[in-house]
Amino acid sequence: MAAEAWIVGDGDIPPVSDSMAEEVLIVGDGEIPRVSNSMAEEAWIVLSGCGVYDGTEIHEASAILVHLSRQGAEVKMFAPDIPQMHVIDHSKGQPSQENRNVLVESARLARGDITALSKLSAKDHDAIIFPGGFGAAKNLSSFAVDGESCSIHSEVERVLQDFRKADKPIGLCCIAPVLAAKVIPGVEVTVGQEEEHGGKWPYCGTSKAIQAMGGKHSAKEVHISFCVHVDKAHKVVTTPAFMGQAPLHIIFDGIGSMVSNVLKLTRK
Repeated sequence: MAAEAWIVGDGDIPPVSDSMAEEVLIVGDGEIPRVSNSMAEEAWIVLSGCGVYDGTEIHEASAILVHLSRQGAEVKMFAPDIPQMHVIDHSKGQPSQENRNVLVESARLARGDITALSKLSAKDHDAIIFPGGFGAAKNLSSFAVDGESCSIHSEVERVLQDFRKADKPIGLCCIAPVLAAKVIPGVEVTVGQEEEHGGKWPYCGTSKAIQAMGGKHSAKEVHISFCVHVDKAHKVVTTPAFMGQAPLHIIFDGIGSMVSNVLKLTRK
C-alpha cells in the first residue's frame, strides 16, 4: 500500500518536527566511505547532452554530482562540441525535426558551467566519470547504430586512453561502459545481467557486445544496494544504473558506490 507522492510546482517542503520523525535503517552490501575535505580530489564529468533518449541520463548525472559533493571532490563538466545524432521528443518518444548541439545541451545540466571536451587533459585531473543515457551510445559513440562495430568519438577515445596511460581511475555507469570496452583492451565492466530475466534487463544484449569488443563482463544485480564492479588492474569502476529496472534510490546507491570507489582509486 505504497503512498502516492505528488510533486507540484513551486511549493515549499514543510519541515518535519522531531516528534514526528521516523527512524530509517539503511541496509545494503557496503557503506559509502567519505573522503576528508583536506584530501579533495578533482573528478571531471563527461556529458553527452541532456535527456535520456538523446543525451545524458539526468538522474544519473545528478546522482554523480550529489555523491561527489558529499565526498568533498572538486567537479568540472565537459562535453564534445558536436551536433547531436538526432533529437528525441521525450514526451512522445519519437524523433523531432530539430538540430541541437551536445555542448549546448549539456550546459543545461552543468548550470552553464561547461567546457569543450577538447580542452580536457588527464594530467590536470585525478579521475573522470561518464554518466549513461543514450547520448553515450549516440553522441559519444555510434554504439546505438553499429553495436560492437561502433566507433568512439575521437575526443572521447583520446580522453579514455590518456587516463588509462596515466593510471588514473575512470568511472562509467549505465550504457557508458561500452566506451571503455571499445577503447581499453581486456577491461572488465558491468552493465548488469546477461539475460532479460522476465523483462527486468531490457538491454542485456549489451553484455554480449562488450565481450565481442574484447572486454570482459561481470554480471551484477542492480537491485542490490551499492552494486558496483571494480577492475583494479585498469582502474575502471562501473555500475548498471538504469540498464535494469530498479527503484531510483537503489540506482542512486549504486552510483554512490561507483563514485566512492573511483575516488578511493585516486589514492592508490
